[in-house]
Amino acid sequence: MKDKKYDYLIVGSGLYGATFAYKALLAGKKCLVIDRRSHLGGNVYCENIEGINVHKYGAHIFHTNNKEVWDFVNSIVEFNRYTNCPMANYKGELYNLPFNMNTFYQMWGVTTPEQAQAKIDEQKAKAIAGLNGREPANLEEQALILVGKDIFEKLIKEYTEKQWGRSCKELPAFIIKRLPVRFVFDNNYFNDKYQGIPVGGYNKLIDGLLEGIECRTNVDFFTEIIEWDSGKKVFLKDCWKEIADRLIYTGAIDKFFEYKLGKLDWRTVNFETRIEDIPNYQGNAVINYTSQDVPYTRIIEHKHFEMFGQDVYNCSKTVISEEYSTEYTDGMEPYYPVNDNRNNALADAYTKLAEKEKNIIFGGRLGRYKYFDMAPIVEEILCINEI
Repeated sequence: MKDKKYDYLIVGSGLYGATFAYKALLAGKKCLVIDRRSHLGGNVYCENIEGINVHKYGAHIFHTNNKEVWDFVNSIVEFNRYTNCPMANYKGELYNLPFNMNTFYQMWGVTTPEQAQAKIDEQKAKAIAGLNGREPANLEEQALILVGKDIFEKLIKEYTEKQWGRSCKELPAFIIKRLPVRFVFDNNYFNDKYQGIPVGGYNKLIDGLLEGIECRTNVDFFTEIIEWDSGKKVFLKDCWKEIADRLIYTGAIDKFFEYKLGKLDWRTVNFETRIEDIPNYQGNAVINYTSQDVPYTRIIEHKHFEMFGQDVYNCSKTVISEEYSTEYTDGMEPYYPVNDNRNNALADAYTKLAEKEKNIIFGGRLGRYKYFDMAPIVEEILCINEI
């Protein structure tokens, strides 16, 4: 590493780092991509178990309205026709997500949009009246005025409390600014024109993006030690400028600055994955469990992301992952930013520090402390005019 000079040192091989490296290579730049994990791909990495591509860090569905983005990722690897149609299980009752006419029929027996709208409006009116003209003070009050009591109590309340580890009355109202209510019999979760999963899994996408680029795994930007010819040993984070002209950093922004302003909070999830000796466990890729009596928030059955029709049964086993929302502590994988006033203000302060850094780009969910879908990450990099 120390004997070469790169145009870019890219910290993190997730979608941001891999897409940036791809575009840099096209521009004739020399890149080194490092990742502290033992594999490439960040959180989109898939592990093949029993011939099934298991989304090791949770379900990832690529969706976009941008044809340029869709054509770009399909130029790397073909995407399949997977459509995200999650279900919710509340004490054995099954409901479609997002809230649509199938949901309303199951909940109230209504069969027309007019009937469903009337039912929701009636319940919303009661919730609004209960506020006596004031603004919602917490998430519970906010949700009740958006969708009413029945949907809130069966599909939102306990599920949200499992995710956050606290009562909906203790969570701020702004967490739920809107809730999608659709008066059609369409179970497609996304409104985007294009969606799917890479044929063969997301590793195919990452490998395609990083083809021809030097990559090293098990290299931690903060703890990797570079030994120079003089015998001097220096942490990579302190000498990267001797190795590369510019740095692309996709790790946690507060860690980069050694937490000098304080630590940001994160939400994290754990997965318990197992093989089931049957071809079809739940008949759907994702089912949310919305009651507190079930400890996990959802079950992912990975084969349904890529296997359809008879292919489901041609593969005699299946792999499922129970997803548990967990309070983040040091040493855990950070997944999602916590969008409350304290963390947003702290993230803004770190962003101002980042803007003062020369020849460093902070990218991705951790580097920006923002939740990003995959497509906007790709779109952002495709729109960079000069690398």
